[in-house]
Amino acid sequence: MPTVHVDLADRSYDIHVAKGSILDVGNLVKLAGHADRRAALITDDAVAKLHAPALIAALDDAGISHSFHAVPAGESSKSMQATEVLCREMVRAGHDRKSFVIALGGGVIGDLAGFVASIFFRGIPFIQIPTTIVSQVDSSVGGKTGVNVAEGKNLLGCFHQPSMVIIDPDTLATLPDREFHQGFAEMIKHGAIRDATMLDELAALDPQSRDIPADLIARNVAIKARIVESDEHETTGTRALLNFGHTIGHGIEAAVPYGSLLHGEAISLGIRAALLISQRHAGLSSEASAKILGLLKRFSLPLVLPDSIATDTVMEKLSHDKKFSAGSIRFVVLSALGCAKVIDTVTPADLREAIDHLRSA
Repeated sequence: MPTVHVDLADRSYDIHVAKGSILDVGNLVKLAGHADRRAALITDDAVAKLHAPALIAALDDAGISHSFHAVPAGESSKSMQATEVLCREMVRAGHDRKSFVIALGGGVIGDLAGFVASIFFRGIPFIQIPTTIVSQVDSSVGGKTGVNVAEGKNLLGCFHQPSMVIIDPDTLATLPDREFHQGFAEMIKHGAIRDATMLDELAALDPQSRDIPADLIARNVAIKARIVESDEHETTGTRALLNFGHTIGHGIEAAVPYGSLLHGEAISLGIRAALLISQRHAGLSSEASAKILGLLKRFSLPLVLPDSIATDTVMEKLSHDKKFSAGSIRFVVLSALGCAKVIDTVTPADLREAIDHLRSA
């Protein structure tokens, strides 16, 4: 079982990556030190049908007491309203500060359940069991939790590190095509910012196969883990490198009704925009840019922004983004494949031009 350790002093934890690991959850929960705690299993109604029965059976076999809580599937559940509903359900179910949360699902559930854990009785532990590529290689690691508001994504939340992450690549087999393919945007991002050789490995994968090697997932997780270790709370700027493609991507995602564009689809568009800015501001070669665009296309990710999404609307959403610091724009660019940096020379006019560029074929 590939294991990636995240070294954060007293907040350190392990990430276990192995096919079938969801069936071993009872033993892994004990390794996390939660054998005597009661679990609140939080998931959504779609994932519940697919993976909750196996997880519940594993908890029962291990003698771990638990309650079950499901929210509607989709980005709309990442809200303060859903947070309150879950917290009140947990109180009624008898949970207290000696309980812990299990987040079973994709990035929405991980962010929401992690946020619930961070505020319930002023903070209880939680374990991430991500079931999508996006959540397995990105959002389940690093301790970012939170919910959305109308003005933008993830504007309310806090850092609350999990006590363990359990990644079972077998869960990817049940994903619909769009949900499956969107996750490759984050894997391509990791290769682009830190590991150019990974881009070649991704190019060798069959885009239709659900058999993603555990080692490749662990390699992505390790990139995220090393960056988080060096900048847990985004104070030095290193962690901002993970936002490559996300500034404009989040603006696009927030400019349409939640769920209209999946996260990875919006990030694919954001990456294309960031590549143009990288060529203009950091000297990225057109060949390097074309390689990344080719990978995004290979995994059926969008590269053209619909005319129905107005540039002004995207720019308005960008103004609320957390990546704007004291009114200035901190933008992640590539100087070469595997080499990313944050610059502050990008102007609103540059952003507008990059957004308009997305309308071209």
